Amino acid sequence: MKYFLPFCMLALLTVAGCKNAPSETDAPLQGAVDSINQSPPRPGSPPLAARLYEAFEQYREPAITNLRFKHSDITALLDSLPPEFEVTVLGASVEGRSISEVQLGEGPTPVLLWSQMHGDEPTATMAIMDIFNFFQARGDGFDSLRAEIKEALTLHFIPMLNPDGAERYQRRNVLDVDLNRDALRLQSPESKILKAARDRTQAVWGFNLHDKNRYYAAGDSPETASVSFLAPAFNTDKDINEGRADAMQLIVLMDEVLQQYIPGKTGRYDDTFEPRAFGDNMQKWGTNTVLIESGGLKGDREKQYLRRLHFTILLTAFEAMANGTYENWPREAYEDIPYNESGDFHDLIIRNANRLYESQSFLTDLAFRHREIDYQDARKYYLRGSLTDLGDMSTYHGYEEFDAAGYTIVPGKVYAKALPDVAALRQTDLQSLVRQGYTDFQITNLPHSSVSAQWPVALLAPGKQPNNTIYQYGNPSFLLEKAGQYDYVVVNGFIYSLLEQNPAFDLPQ
Repeated sequence: MKYFLPFCMLALLTVAGCKNAPSETDAPLQGAVDSINQSPPRPGSPPLAARLYEAFEQYREPAITNLRFKHSDITALLDSLPPEFEVTVLGASVEGRSISEVQLGEGPTPVLLWSQMHGDEPTATMAIMDIFNFFQARGDGFDSLRAEIKEALTLHFIPMLNPDGAERYQRRNVLDVDLNRDALRLQSPESKILKAARDRTQAVWGFNLHDKNRYYAAGDSPETASVSFLAPAFNTDKDINEGRADAMQLIVLMDEVLQQYIPGKTGRYDDTFEPRAFGDNMQKWGTNTVLIESGGLKGDREKQYLRRLHFTILLTAFEAMANGTYENWPREAYEDIPYNESGDFHDLIIRNANRLYESQSFLTDLAFRHREIDYQDARKYYLRGSLTDLGDMSTYHGYEEFDAAGYTIVPGKVYAKALPDVAALRQTDLQSLVRQGYTDFQITNLPHSSVSAQWPVALLAPGKQPNNTIYQYGNPSFLLEKAGQYDYVVVNGFIYSLLEQNPAFDLPQ
């Protein structure tokens, strides 16, 4: 296993009802002006949310266990839905993959939800499949909730709007068009399908469901923006009409639910009007639009915990829309949600290391990120590290951090003897060799990169010399030395301890 420092370990909060993280509004009042500017207090998280959260596992769709599912996986699930769900093929993507709508309920308020407008943003699609399972259940204590929602709302789901992008696990469609910037020209068939669905349903509410990269921070805090919201503007002046105000109130409710499980880890987007974007235009066309984006959460790279939270907040929102209780939430509290800070997070930050250059020592922080490299038709991926920044990283945060004060960076060496295969490497005392400064090993029958990336050392083709120099965008292997001893090694953007026997050096099989 990789070495993770105790003070960086994630403690997922999985008990409903825990206290919110402190915020500016918790501070003592400084005078009348501060009192006036404070947002009204929020009602407590709806009890329904805790019940849904606790019950989630019985509705989790077992056919989907990670983010890289395909169009065929979703169509198989839609084909198996009972008659209560009205499934309609609305059209096809550029490459001819079907785009379907699932309608549920017969209430007077139409609600439109679309997911995977960007093909590599699948968290909400997973949650929608779980919600379909929820609506099929009976006798679990939620029958009255299902009846209330279906009597008040007509839900229109468009899961996987961009199936060609999903097939490649890429953001844009096969024409390389960003569908979320195609609301005016409607140059792609997928965009036309979404616009036609909005016009046909005359949706009162719209949920624009996305993912974002894992490197956003929640404001200037050391917390990831694990879920972010936006009630998009409908004009350049960012005016707030009744519909946009309703969306803000609903967001405040959902944010309060999330604070019970990921306190301090929510954010909101800047509401500068984007005239080509679907969310902004949906708001302009009269649909109360809510953007929800799933970001990064330590220990949840496949977003299965965020999937659970998505399920919880969507169903809680449906109830609030059905009975109008979203109106109890103060719109002003929307402004208390911190803005996303893009790029503030890295996968690993090594702080305060000594870096030698021509016999001079310089204090240096090193920040790494891991890029997902697709293989097996984009159904799988492996991680490739990159030294994305170095220098003073004191204002940035890491999913994992290591204080290397007193340690010196020493570039790794290549083991002189070429080994026939990884089985031979496994027979060595690998950790002992690394303690001697060897980080790179020549393998005659080099395995696929997806296998090499799992090793705590770098695997090379015979005769190939690595570049373990410290420079931006490189992927150096190096050791951290103190008092003549190597205590840690960094390979492919991961840090491993050498202080005691580390199981990572026995892997992979």
